Amino acid sequence: MKTLTLPRGGSIPSVGLGFWKIDRDRTADVTVEAVKWGYRHLDCAADYGNEGEVGEGIERVLKNGLCNRDSLWVTSKLWNTYHRPSHVGRACRRTLQDLRVDYLDLYLIHFPISLAYVPFEVRYPAGWFYDPDAKPPRMVHDPVPIAETWDAMERLVDEGLVRHIGISNFGVSLIRDLLSYCRIRPSVLQVESHPYLVQSKLLRYCQSEQIAYTAFSPFGAPSYIPLGMATAQDSVMNDAVVLGIAKSVDRTPAQVVLRWGVQRGTAVIPKSSSREHLQENLQLFDFELSEDHMAAINALNRHQRFNDPGVFCEQAFDCFYPIYE
Repeated sequence: MKTLTLPRGGSIPSVGLGFWKIDRDRTADVTVEAVKWGYRHLDCAADYGNEGEVGEGIERVLKNGLCNRDSLWVTSKLWNTYHRPSHVGRACRRTLQDLRVDYLDLYLIHFPISLAYVPFEVRYPAGWFYDPDAKPPRMVHDPVPIAETWDAMERLVDEGLVRHIGISNFGVSLIRDLLSYCRIRPSVLQVESHPYLVQSKLLRYCQSEQIAYTAFSPFGAPSYIPLGMATAQDSVMNDAVVLGIAKSVDRTPAQVVLRWGVQRGTAVIPKSSSREHLQENLQLFDFELSEDHMAAINALNRHQRFNDPGVFCEQAFDCFYPIYE
């Protein structure tokens, strides 16, 4: 497994397993299966609603000696309703409790979106609606400066609860502003990235600032088709260019797309719960794509974003909330 070196020390495995939309009743077994096949990078979030089950899997992994804690990279994310400094530590501790670990390798601000606090006793995970039973239910914005949230994130590092902190779904302007005042620099940026959303300028900027870049939804459309946010025609793995390259290197389209991500210097976190795909997605380090292959895949860029709050918040939550424009 190749890794990306981090400026504060340590390294993040280049391929991880994303737990978004993995069914809770399968999550613990998938966690164990993934570690057996060689995964050491687990990408979680409070909002995914399955951290308790991931924690059960981690506990089984460690108890059965499949690996030790220091060889696992565990990521989680601070949800939008916990941006107030007084809530950050409690949110992190709840995640640690659910994941059954003493520390996180990485804790990210999930979105640059701050919503009104929902107590754990009322609902956890909180989701997007302040009160799902209201008529109509709605998102309630609670403006919290990122500087205040970040200061609380830094204190988690000071307390030894988190080894690295980072950001997700941030653009260059927000990152540049964060770097102007932070005491502890972000180690990682996690964003949607795939051949239809190459984000070359954002990647180049992160590399210039020594911020590791992790791509979620590295296959693009498939995770969003069941949600009605994409169609099968949007899938990069059906693209003629990707299919042609896959045939020429005798690999699957999925392996070509993931190899493109790793080879351009990013970490990738595909989601899968099948044994076949878990194995397939790790088999990326015994072949390379040529410069022509890389250029052809880069040229597929459509700036096509599937995970866009400026779209889905209005469609699903009746709230117009753009963050990328």
